[in-house]
This record gives sequence, structure tokens and C-alpha cells, in this order.
Amino acid sequence: MAKNRRNQDEKDEEILIDVVEAKESTQDFIEKNKNWILIALLALVVIVGGYFFYKYVFMGPKEKQASAAIYKAEVQFARDSFALALENPGGGFEGFLDIIDNYTGTKTANMAKYYAGISYLNLGRYEDAISYLSDFSPSGSVSPIMKFGALGDSYAENNNMDAALSNYQKATNAPSNDFLTPYYLQKLGMLNQKLGNNEAALKAFSRIKEEFAGSQQGGNIDRFIAQLQ
Repeated sequence: MAKNRRNQDEKDEEILIDVVEAKESTQDFIEKNKNWILIALLALVVIVGGYFFYKYVFMGPKEKQASAAIYKAEVQFARDSFALALENPGGGFEGFLDIIDNYTGTKTANMAKYYAGISYLNLGRYEDAISYLSDFSPSGSVSPIMKFGALGDSYAENNNMDAALSNYQKATNAPSNDFLTPYYLQKLGMLNQKLGNNEAALKAFSRIKEEFAGSQQGGNIDRFIAQLQ
């Protein structure tokens, strides 16, 4: 029993010695490198502080300004006045192009890229449409479909059918939406059929029948499928 107690006491002493040595080693390290540690801590404070300053002090007000500034351009866009929406919506408000340039980094400026892309698509300026839509960063479940679907339309109008198919495919591979997904599935199927890709066309049409039978496209999809069988 006494032997076991001695062994335990020796182990406790070894642990205590290890802790003391580790503490001394840490203290020595801090003492030798305190200037570098201080610099690193100051850098961390600057980075964290800079992030919060940028997000809440700089970007917060800028986002509010951008949201107010885009109002008239959105009104003209809703009226299909795409040229005015892009550059001169009236009332002293900025168009989508100025919103993009003047409020860089805001969510509003990002959304203005989508609006600009759709505006150029409707104006027949397909290269510009592709450029702005490509720069648009989608989020959530709906805007990816909107982006890639519109890019598919732009490439198709610009006679780049391979790129059009690729983007329609991306639109239909995004998280499903009961309205948008069957819409672009039908476009994907029709373009594949036009290009002689009947198997791919049938696959797109069949997905409408299986997953979106209640959609507008699902109401007459049997006619499209019959053409390929």
C-alpha cells in the first residue's frame, strides 16, 4: 500500500515538474517573442475592427443609399423602358449602370447587374447582356435559375447554342422552383430538339411530366413527348 502511494506521489511530482517546465517554456517564449506577439495581436484587432467598420459604418449607409437610388430605375424596368432604366430613369435618380459603378460591393449594385443584363437582352444587345448577367452573383434558390436561364436566352439569341444549352441545363439543375424550372426545362428540351438531340430533349420533357405536371408547361407536355417517340 505504501509502495503504491510512493509511486503515485512520484507520478504527481513528475506531472508537477512537467507543468512547471511547460510554464517556464511558455514564459520564455513570450518573453523572447513579445514584440512579435504584440504586433500579431494588434494586426488581429485592426482586421476585426476594420471588418466591422467596413460592414456597419461604411457599407451599411452605402447599402441604404443604393437601395433608395435604384427606385426609379426599377420603376422604368417594370414599364419595359429598358434604355431609360439603364442610364436615365428620370427625377434625378441613377440608372442601373450608375448604381453598379457608384455603389460597388452592395447587394443593390449586384442586383443592378441582373437588371442591366435583362435590359440589354430586351434591347437586343446580347454581348452586353451576357457580360452583366455573368457578373451577377446569385443567392438563395430562385436567383440562380433566373441568372442561368437569362444567360441561356442571351446566348441563344447570340447564336451560341452550346453555351445556351449549358446555361439552360444549369438553370434546371438549380434547386427546383415550380414556376421557373419547368419553364426552362421546356426551353432546354425545345432547343435540344431543334439541334437534333432528341434523347436529351425527351429527358427534359419527361422531367416536366414527372415532376411538374401541374405547371403550365405540364399541361401540354404530352404533345412534345409524342413528337419524339
